[in-house]
Amino acid sequence: MSKSYQDIYTEPADLDVDTLKNLGPLAGMAGIWRGEKGTDLHPDADGPVEQQYIERIELQPTDPQTNGPQLFYGLRYHTHITKPGEVETFHDQVGYWLWEPDTGNIIHTLTIPRGMVAMATGKATADARTFELVATQGSNTNGICSNAFLEEAFKTVEFRIKVTINDDGTWSYDEDTVLKIRGKDELFHHTDSHKLVKIAEPTPNPLALALV
Repeated sequence: MSKSYQDIYTEPADLDVDTLKNLGPLAGMAGIWRGEKGTDLHPDADGPVEQQYIERIELQPTDPQTNGPQLFYGLRYHTHITKPGEVETFHDQVGYWLWEPDTGNIIHTLTIPRGMVAMATGKATADARTFELVATQGSNTNGICSNAFLEEAFKTVEFRIKVTINDDGTWSYDEDTVLKIRGKDELFHHTDSHKLVKIAEPTPNPLALALV
């Protein structure tokens, strides 16, 4: 997944400041989106519970990011989820989607306000219409970290997300968060799936706007 560089300090000379033109497989996700028919399956004391949800997710391009010669184009995102007819937050999440053109690597970071962070990684071609990323508990490069209570009671051992860019201009995801629940022998698959419809176009990244 990684590439070996002889020079680890010098930034790429051919950097294009227009992120929206360089997102590769992430291009179809840029913008502001809404969906009203998400499906969530989560654990409860009495057994699995299936819940419908409403989601708004904003994905805006960031300026190109470098680690010496390594170059990422990406989207900063915020997703907010509620249950139908309710105001209370059901789920809130922030992070980045990153695309590395030189290697085909995709990175998805996520942070949720219940004391959990994760980084999932995958690989795709620039014109891919579907791709899958995985995070694994204990990994140094695509790992998962949770607060002490979650680690002890609802330990996340794996997280997977599959994204599909649909021909009608929408995009969909299927997530599988694999949990080791205290007192249970079998792992629990906490799943989420949704189809998002665009409600607004993305705003060009600051460097691209400066050239307009």
